[in-house]
Amino acid sequence: MSKKIFLDYQSTTPVSDKVLKKMLPYFSEKFANPHSNNHSLGRETNEVVEKTREQVAKLINAEPNEIVFTSGATESNNLAIKSIAQNYFTTDFQIITCKTEHKCVLESCYYLEQQNIKVHYLDVNEAGLINLEDLENLLKVKPSLVSIMHANNEIGVLQPLKEIGELCKKYNAIFHSDIAQSLGTTSVDVELFNLHAASISGHKIYGPKGIGALYLSKSIKNILKPMIDGGGQEMGIRSGTLSPALCVGLGEACADLKKNKIQYYEHFKKLKSVMLSELIKSKMDFEINGDVSSRVPNNLNIRIKNKEALALFNQMPHIAMSTGSACTSGTITRSHVLTALKLNDQQIDESFRISFGRETSFDDLKELISQLNGKN
Repeated sequence: MSKKIFLDYQSTTPVSDKVLKKMLPYFSEKFANPHSNNHSLGRETNEVVEKTREQVAKLINAEPNEIVFTSGATESNNLAIKSIAQNYFTTDFQIITCKTEHKCVLESCYYLEQQNIKVHYLDVNEAGLINLEDLENLLKVKPSLVSIMHANNEIGVLQPLKEIGELCKKYNAIFHSDIAQSLGTTSVDVELFNLHAASISGHKIYGPKGIGALYLSKSIKNILKPMIDGGGQEMGIRSGTLSPALCVGLGEACADLKKNKIQYYEHFKKLKSVMLSELIKSKMDFEINGDVSSRVPNNLNIRIKNKEALALFNQMPHIAMSTGSACTSGTITRSHVLTALKLNDQQIDESFRISFGRETSFDDLKELISQLNGKN
């Protein structure tokens, strides 16, 4: 039986040992409701939750009271886009997003279009990058909410958030970004990027599933309203009882990244270099989808000519990879991201995503190359 090799870390990551160790006491020993402030046990768990809020904030150069806990980036994206659109603007406005955004962003925009809100979907070039001139031309027209993700979840391409943020500031636009896929490898500074809102997911950064956060700048936070009616938790923006264990997991994952991100980045960088070197040496006829240089270090989205990705997967069931986003892989439609890159159907069917993790070894990559070459 071949060793199982996981190369789908952009879909999810395991909870790291150090994070899990910190979480465990809050499942059964320190279980008090953090919103029960009329007794000491509740106040103690609340203090822990507030510490984790500070850990998240420090990672992105925000203030703790600008961090709202959610169930993950999907909820954060929905809350940011819908609540800003429905509560912030007092005059006619538009939404500007991108054709390669995560499905939850696109679906949120489709929903708002049904409410007669104008949405513009920016094209990308063959490298997967938006045209800043196209963005500026739209920003000149009317007040705008801009939602552009940092790192694409399929091709790993990094949009120029600093330049986008500067344009948004120039035209007084509200700027939101899904930073779930970039946070684990790339520096994110909400002040430097002029972000008003940013979405985070715990399970993309070696924290637990079911927890995320939404950064909301003080300049807009108090204007927004919740999507879920309830007890007014999370500063009145996101109702529901928080799980101290999950909050601790997210906070510890962020604290670990703050301390060790360069180390992780260098590991991924070496893995990608070895993978590309081995692909070239193998003489396989392959192409990389998306910009080669402007992308997160733990992603390669490639296609091998005349080799369908799903057929390759069937030949090496011990290796886990993806043909696209985990959120859309259950559907029969082809990747909207690769379609936006103007790949034809055959090229899309040949494409697959390799995403490295902290546990990925050079031997894992050599085994993958061997399997792609048909050497069992």
